[in-house]
Amino acid sequence: MQVILTQDVDNLGKAGELVTVKPGYGRNYLVPRGLAVSATVRNKNRLEHEKALIERRVSKERATATELAAKINIMTLQFERNTGEDEKLFGSVTSRDIQEQLKRAGVDIDHRWIQLEQSVKALGKYEVPVRLAAGVIAQLKFWVVGKDK
Repeated sequence: MQVILTQDVDNLGKAGELVTVKPGYGRNYLVPRGLAVSATVRNKNRLEHEKALIERRVSKERATATELAAKINIMTLQFERNTGEDEKLFGSVTSRDIQEQLKRAGVDIDHRWIQLEQSVKALGKYEVPVRLAAGVIAQLKFWVVGKDK
């Protein structure tokens, strides 16, 4: 029996794929749980149409993400923080801080896209990857400097 998966199914395939399964597995498990639909001519045509729409949307997202990545790659941000005598920061620079500064610079992204492993707690120059949509990754450079006292 052939079915079209409506959701990702472990060890079987991803959403939108046409797969062959045993009839009992398809009728009694996949279809009733909404994980798949029967591969009728109508459903196959709908699948092709949806794939075309998804492909167009992904290509637009990739173009937008590439444009945004180019913008981020040339940026260098600067954060001023109070420091102690050993140049340790009072506080830290987090992905939310970076997001706010990017927003002020005209780049509005989700803070979870900023791949900062842990918050920055020392002065210096840093480079952090920013994972944008459609697998595009930008490299953001920023400085953490001490405030003048």
